[in-house]
Amino acid sequence: MKETRLIQVQGKPLGGGTLPIIITPLVGKTRAEVLDEVAAIVPKKPDLLEWRIDFFQAIGDIPAVIDTALAIRQAAGGVPVLLTRRNVTEGGQPLTIDEPAVVAMYKAACEAKCVELIDYELSNKPEDIKALRAASKANGIGMIMSYHNFQLTPDAATLDSKFAAAREFGADVGKVAVMPTHERDVLELLAATSRAREALDIPLISMSMGGVGSLSRIMGWVYGSAAT
Repeated sequence: MKETRLIQVQGKPLGGGTLPIIITPLVGKTRAEVLDEVAAIVPKKPDLLEWRIDFFQAIGDIPAVIDTALAIRQAAGGVPVLLTRRNVTEGGQPLTIDEPAVVAMYKAACEAKCVELIDYELSNKPEDIKALRAASKANGIGMIMSYHNFQLTPDAATLDSKFAAAREFGADVGKVAVMPTHERDVLELLAATSRAREALDIPLISMSMGGVGSLSRIMGWVYGSAAT
């Protein structure tokens, strides 16, 4: 059995090598709201702050995005920052900008080196995934490639294919989050995570959502998920 791979940021494992690392979201609509969240969360010592920029009203203003990201990092006291635009088709907020503008925002954030990681969905156009992989790699920014299903837990072959696709696109981390409709679905997700840990050479994040899936978020690290 292979060990659960640790997520690396600038050559060092998040959380000092402990498992699982704890990710906490920032969902403020304005710069002030986001920074208030940072002030409340940092004393709890998370391992990673995930800025859900799909909630941010100024997502289309690249200078405002970069300025806010830098302010988050300054206030975070060394806690790394993950920049995530969650697509509305995968549980995110409706946006006022189109996908080319989203890609441009991500590229600018990578070039400004104002975050340590970005997250982009595998459901997006392959050319956009590849463009952001190139931009993130060129600037030393880690990239999570993710899949979310808020309706159900797909079959084993689909789960396996999502983890494999992240690796094929060159992700630093592959992520799968799904909704259980039966308690057995949680076991299916954990089994898929375990198979991916054996088959792939990248860190993984997986979770089964809702109350039924809570076991996966507590014990997922045993099966290969590095974060919760």
